[in-house]
Amino acid sequence: MAKKISKKALFKGIVEYFSVAMPAPKSELNYTDPFQLLVAVILSAQCTDKRVNMVTPTLFEAIPDAKTMANSSVDDIFALIRSISYPNSKATHLHSMANSLIENFGGEVPRTRAELETLSGVGRKTASVVLAVAYGESEFAVDTHVFRVSARIGLSVGAKTPFETEKQLVEGFSKVCSKELLPDAHHWLILHGRYTCTARAPKCEECGINHLCSYYRAQ
Repeated sequence: MAKKISKKALFKGIVEYFSVAMPAPKSELNYTDPFQLLVAVILSAQCTDKRVNMVTPTLFEAIPDAKTMANSSVDDIFALIRSISYPNSKATHLHSMANSLIENFGGEVPRTRAELETLSGVGRKTASVVLAVAYGESEFAVDTHVFRVSARIGLSVGAKTPFETEKQLVEGFSKVCSKELLPDAHHWLILHGRYTCTARAPKCEECGINHLCSYYRAQ
């Protein structure tokens, strides 16, 4: 039986490995400013970044900012994002979000969680991504990849919701690295889940952290 690894050693090992293997992780969504990032993240809900990136060049050429989006119709937006999952609801969210930016925030994407979460289509995860990626805040967004990978590796235990996972991850990483590294850790887990620790048939044999992973070590 493999020797048990302490939770602190697990988090420390993750940081040590990815700091070398993936020293400068970035979002795979294409954007040029906080507004475009916000739009892309809203579009990415239950949709791949690859698909979003196929749509946003044409979308942002036609609708580059909040004012243009607010002045567009829902039908105009829908026509540009129709190949995205749930285009009807997302077009409605984007139109409402843009109007709120114009009416309440001078057309600028706000910098606080409370303000971001007043926007249509923006929940905790989306707000966390915008705060971390656009504004460099020490936030930890939990999407489906992070939720799955954290449980599989053993970084989270018994978490029933993304917020429970987030709390465990923030607590664990904060004990072994500075809070400024939290956005990087978020991307480490997303990208690890996207390309190595996949939902089906995870690539355990080629994984650089399999010696730390609860799932692999239990086999």
